Amino acid sequence: MLITFVVAYLLVTITIGLLAARRVHNARDYMVAGRSLPLYMNVATVFATWFGAETVLSVSATFAKDGLGGIPGDPFGASLCLVIAALLFARLFYRMNLLTIGDFYKQRYGKGVEVLTSVAIVLSYLGWTSAQMTALGLVIHVLSGGALDLTSAILIGAGVVLVYTIFGGMWSVAFTDLFQTVVILIGLTLVAVLVGDLAGGAGKVISQAAADGKLAFFPSDSAGWWAMAGAFFAFAFGSVPQQDVFQRMTSAKDEKTAVRGTVIGAGIYFCFAFVPIFIAYSAVVADPAIAKLFGAEDAREIQRILPDLMLNKMPLWAQVMFFGALLSAILSTASGALLAPTSLFTENVLKPFAPRMGDKQFLMTLRIILVTFTAGALLFALNSKSTMYEMVQNAYNVTLAGAFIPLLAGAYWKRATTQGALFSIVLGIGCWLGATQVAAEAMVPPNLIGFFASIIGMLLGSLAPQLIGNQGHSIETALRHAHAAQPGQHGGQHGGHGSRGGHTGAAGHGGPPRH
Repeated sequence: MLITFVVAYLLVTITIGLLAARRVHNARDYMVAGRSLPLYMNVATVFATWFGAETVLSVSATFAKDGLGGIPGDPFGASLCLVIAALLFARLFYRMNLLTIGDFYKQRYGKGVEVLTSVAIVLSYLGWTSAQMTALGLVIHVLSGGALDLTSAILIGAGVVLVYTIFGGMWSVAFTDLFQTVVILIGLTLVAVLVGDLAGGAGKVISQAAADGKLAFFPSDSAGWWAMAGAFFAFAFGSVPQQDVFQRMTSAKDEKTAVRGTVIGAGIYFCFAFVPIFIAYSAVVADPAIAKLFGAEDAREIQRILPDLMLNKMPLWAQVMFFGALLSAILSTASGALLAPTSLFTENVLKPFAPRMGDKQFLMTLRIILVTFTAGALLFALNSKSTMYEMVQNAYNVTLAGAFIPLLAGAYWKRATTQGALFSIVLGIGCWLGATQVAAEAMVPPNLIGFFASIIGMLLGSLAPQLIGNQGHSIETALRHAHAAQPGQHGGQHGGHGSRGGHTGAAGHGGPPRH
């Protein structure tokens, strides 16, 4: 009976996505939903995309094992990321009339930095997308009673997401996110009440968590502080230069909606992320034997806490609500995680080498790249044994070391140059990878070494004699180009964002608009 409800839910989701696909008439519709989403849809896309499999299954289980001290990255760092993106970048991105975050690097620093940062950001999505596919496969595997092995289940789940995303792009993502957000909020709230009562009430669960030291957030030694900072920075800063965050902000109908929607979405996410945490710890309080999963050799085993509890001890209606909410969380995040790197790679890595590509060709290329990236993420998912929380954190380390500082400096430091950006990217990613290989267990985490190196690279490269000439515009020049361009045209500029050629070399003169 349960599997029937799940199949019906998947069919409804696919139907909504395909109906939304009728709104796609050009690449701009496909990538940013025509920049027309109202506030409630913008909030839903922000929340639903962030509230994914790792939040429900992995973050909650990690809390049950390690307490608040084990999850500084998510929801704490992840929520702060959205606030930073909204307050520091939403208005600027919207006024620059960009289609992808890679377009910012292109206009500010030139083609070389555009391609390098875009490749780094695309690669970072492998871990995040793979985490969602792993979760979707795990759910299908559990619900099939073992009839489907995990590999087959992952393949089936990826196929479902691919079907509705490939046709509708951001429009399909927006409408399915809205539907899935409602299911998540209602479903998990009802399950939390039920499981909390099973454990003796919310008061008992919270008291037990405090008695077990699970509510202690701050470390007791310097090594713990460094480890916490590494995890927190990966999410808080490393997830800012991400295409999915950018797409949700710039899909809004205006810049005020972009800011408000992202901030409200962040607030709802932060508060509601504690619901699956409460459910997971309630499960441990109700049945202490569940804690044996913490000692499994395969770290992914702890992610079975909630699925096992629901299948073994909950009534059918609770199972339907929980797995409906869980599938909603996974599908909403997975669709965004596929569309974002696809848009970025096609626009900022392939497009510079095919500047005459027309709109229909560009749209077809987007869909081909979507299928290709899905295949790559599947390979990653099938060969990883990390928890989803670990996979997501590792993904953001790439952009923490190689993309955040060029983004921040490009927006807010007038003297940032193309040479500085290149130094920042190369030094940041190089030092992070090097530290990962030779000093992975050092007190200072490798991702922070890469982050600090990225800052040094930007300062040295921008202030030293310029052996590499500036190839980008200043922010003021980019804003003038955006204002002069006509929205709605794809042509060579995809909707009127700045041109690819004719850079003035004036980077470093001017700053972002006043917010």
